[in-house]
Amino acid sequence: MAEILKLLVKLMAKIHNAIARYCNVSFGGISDKWLHFLIIGLLGMVMIAFIYPLFKELAKKNLIMTISWIYVFTLLVVITFGIEIGQKITNTGNMEFRDIAAGLAGFLSMFAIMLLIWGTVILIKRIIKNHNTD
Repeated sequence: MAEILKLLVKLMAKIHNAIARYCNVSFGGISDKWLHFLIIGLLGMVMIAFIYPLFKELAKKNLIMTISWIYVFTLLVVITFGIEIGQKITNTGNMEFRDIAAGLAGFLSMFAIMLLIWGTVILIKRIIKNHNTD
């Protein structure tokens, strides 16, 4: 896990430096804070351009649970990575990708159980409703 993160950090550093060099040449030198302001702001706007229509369509089709699942899963990915990075920094545990995968598998498993229970309740309600209308 540590090796994967190191590779990602190196890749991000190369991309960051390339963008910084381009901006310094093209715009006469801008601060790192201003660069982050621009790049993260633009990245967020591109993501909104794709995610907003997707969520709007899902909401039209009354797939609110799907929207909730995407949001929660995204947060859990960030949280689990944060926990593992925190363990590495504080030496309170081993930073392992398997820990992240195990945590997310726990969510997926519990979500599947919840869906089974939810589906069973809905099915029972439909059966009762149909029985009462007969």
